[in-house]
Amino acid sequence: MKLILRILLSAVAVVILSKVLPNVSVDSYTTAIIVAIVLSLLNFIVKPILVILTLPITIVTLGLFLLVVNAIIILLASNFISGFTVNGVLWAIIFSLLLSLLQSILYSLLKEDKK
Repeated sequence: MKLILRILLSAVAVVILSKVLPNVSVDSYTTAIIVAIVLSLLNFIVKPILVILTLPITIVTLGLFLLVVNAIIILLASNFISGFTVNGVLWAIIFSLLLSLLQSILYSLLKEDKK
């Protein structure tokens, strides 16, 4: 149940960011849900491989190259999903940063207080 709620919150974040950022667009709410699922799958499968392959440059740049890895993941999702477009690497980096910030805010609403 919590996984479905997290995917729906990610879809809400994708929709919000598509309204705010000019070079990011999502056709519908269903597309946003598909984007959330595909991004989570890409982060689970492809991202660890990219992180291992780019480890030397990530160490040299003190971890800043991970922003580029996140942008690659988002551009891959943009290529896989027809209703989701991100125009350019810079917009993918901005989308990635804002998506992580928005997801952390929305996911904090899910945490239950254990008192």
